[in-house]
Amino acid sequence: QVQLVESGGGLVQAGGSLRLSCAASGRTFSTSSMGWFRQAPGKEREFVAAISTFRWSGGSTDYGDSVKGRFIISRDNAKNTVFLQMNSLKPEDTAVYYCAAGSTFGPRAGAYDYWGQGTQVTVSS
Repeated sequence: QVQLVESGGGLVQAGGSLRLSCAASGRTFSTSSMGWFRQAPGKEREFVAAISTFRWSGGSTDYGDSVKGRFIISRDNAKNTVFLQMNSLKPEDTAVYYCAAGSTFGPRAGAYDYWGQGTQVTVSS
């Protein structure tokens, strides 16, 4: 069982930056792939970024097309935490951001077994 708690969301102006954190409990964090997804009002949940376990694939990363070159995902296994550094934020990045953990690395939401409650990110123009 893995419990996930996101933090770091808030209100920021366009062009600004935010860093989201996701603290995980449970012994399986270091062997879990981690992902970030987001959902804006009236829209489907969208893949943002994912990072694999260091053990099996050296911490490979993947990003959604809309955030490539602006967002960076990283993890600290010693602290059971995954981060999402968001730069050059745009109003269209406004959404609730969710952290997820699972045994399979990739962009599919169905591959993740555990989800956090989400943190709101609002980007003003």
